[in-house]
Amino acid sequence: MNYPSGSRRNFIKHIGIASAAIACGNVLAENLKSEDLKYEMLNRAKSSNENGNIQIALIGAGGMGKSDATTALLHPGIKLVAVADLYDGRLEDAKNAYGSNIFTTKDYKEVLQRKDIDAVIIATHDHWHEQISVDALNAGKHVYCEKPMVHSLSEGPRVIEAQKRNKKVYQMGSQLLSSLGYEKAKELLQQGAIGELNFAEGIWTRRTSDGAWNYPIPPDASAKNINWDTFLKDGHKIPYNGERFFRWRKYLDYGSGMNGDLFVHIISGLHFVTDSFGPSKIYSSGGIRFWNDGREVPDVMIGTFDYDETKKHAGFNLSLRCNFVDGTNGAYFYVMHLIGSEGMMEVFSDKVTLYRNKVLNDTDPNMAREISMSKESRAHILGPETVVYKTEATYKGDHYGHFGYWFNAIQNNSDVVENATFGFRAAAPAILFMESYLQKKVIQWDPIRMQMK
Repeated sequence: MNYPSGSRRNFIKHIGIASAAIACGNVLAENLKSEDLKYEMLNRAKSSNENGNIQIALIGAGGMGKSDATTALLHPGIKLVAVADLYDGRLEDAKNAYGSNIFTTKDYKEVLQRKDIDAVIIATHDHWHEQISVDALNAGKHVYCEKPMVHSLSEGPRVIEAQKRNKKVYQMGSQLLSSLGYEKAKELLQQGAIGELNFAEGIWTRRTSDGAWNYPIPPDASAKNINWDTFLKDGHKIPYNGERFFRWRKYLDYGSGMNGDLFVHIISGLHFVTDSFGPSKIYSSGGIRFWNDGREVPDVMIGTFDYDETKKHAGFNLSLRCNFVDGTNGAYFYVMHLIGSEGMMEVFSDKVTLYRNKVLNDTDPNMAREISMSKESRAHILGPETVVYKTEATYKGDHYGHFGYWFNAIQNNSDVVENATFGFRAAAPAILFMESYLQKKVIQWDPIRMQMK
């Protein structure tokens, strides 16, 4: 296997001077100069887009769509030409926000027919992601699609095939991959900073109505100004219901629950950091503990994933937890922990904290000899060494970097990490997470062939 050896020497050999000194126990993290706590912005997180202009369209102008479009327009040479949405109110808001001259429509196919559009952002309800993605690729457009890439397992191969056949840049919108924090975590793991990874943990906590997907419903919204039948797509035909249109994440016909909204971020980031194709075994549990408002998906979920050993990494386990009734901080919060044989990393998009044990037994993996020694001769664990890696004050964030990565790939006719294949390998475990909950059983998955066992 060619994953890191996990030795202290392997890490020190590759790490920078300041961090190596800490790893040797010669200096304390708090004594480092401020510049030593920073690391260079990697080229992948920058955006120059100096080769020309890119004209884009937004399909789905809700909260995430508006955030995507606004962030995309921060990059030089980007022009928003058109916006499509099923609700008239959002189209009016788009004109107010981006200019009265932009083209607006309730039919996304009118956007795809336009010759002046190079690329589209898809930020619709989850159950429309696959169809619009395939249609956009077939129309010759580059695609940025919000997570999860698909709403069901059967949809994944169709997006992958459409991307390969049309040779367009397709990127899923899980932006942690383009963050400096996750890039640093990947670098540290490859250098053996925590030894061999054996356990990963992802945590999301929220404690607000909005965080639990009870988004505001505009008072003027009705069947008169919303294309309700189009929204339903192939789902159950029911009369107009503003709760389902605007708070769609709570319902299985249109959304993907905590797993598709949040866990797919951690899964995507983990796959990037570890070069993993995905888990082989998935199990979840949870329930509706507080938000008894008619939702069909839990407000508390816990899951475990088994990742088999590959040429890139040792075997490890992943635990995911999400709580919409969390009273510990009263705000949105997420973190990923990577725990290895010699330490741990706490990973955020803009910060990585590395903890390493100061005393380790390098020669006896099972520690049997040390355990048998007398108390007087035994070495003591002195506690973890801590190294903090922070981004520079000028860092514009992972969302900005993710769009920059996409735009650069479009200009250079190159691929991206989070393409359709990567996107499906991240979305599939999230989808199966919900299947495990609904079926109350362990799900077996083949991450290489991307199919259930």
